Amino acid sequence: MPEKIEALVDGGKASAGPPLGPALGPLGVNIGQIIAEINSRTKDFEGMKVPVVVFVDPKTKEFSITVGTPPTSSLIMQELGIEKSPGDDSGMASVNLPFEKAVKVARMKRDTLLSVRLEEAVKEVLGTAVSMHISVDGKDPKEVQKLINEGHYRALLDAE
Repeated sequence: MPEKIEALVDGGKASAGPPLGPALGPLGVNIGQIIAEINSRTKDFEGMKVPVVVFVDPKTKEFSITVGTPPTSSLIMQELGIEKSPGDDSGMASVNLPFEKAVKVARMKRDTLLSVRLEEAVKEVLGTAVSMHISVDGKDPKEVQKLINEGHYRALLDAE
């Protein structure tokens, strides 16, 4: 039965130190190889905490890695270059997410969202923007969701 090690690592900067090294060491695996693969697979999430699960077969020393994605709000903040959400309605006008960046975040989160189509995934990202009090293309994200329903942004959403 494989051993399961769960950790939260800095994107692209996992190390052989805690939490991974002490958990992997007793299993007799090549820690450097595992760390290198984790860093390769999490480099796009640099500056964020990324959930990682390592499965190790203690007999064969073979391993597999599952990389989660950071929360949608963290991806939005990374795209905007901010460290904190505005947090209330007064901040909505001051922080604006371009629609193209909402599409980018939706693509990054696609595997973990409930949506089947990109259009639906973008609407989920816009829902997060609502809760973060961030405007999208200078508009309330709810208004942008309605525009998507009316067929606006079709060119960007069909370019999959």
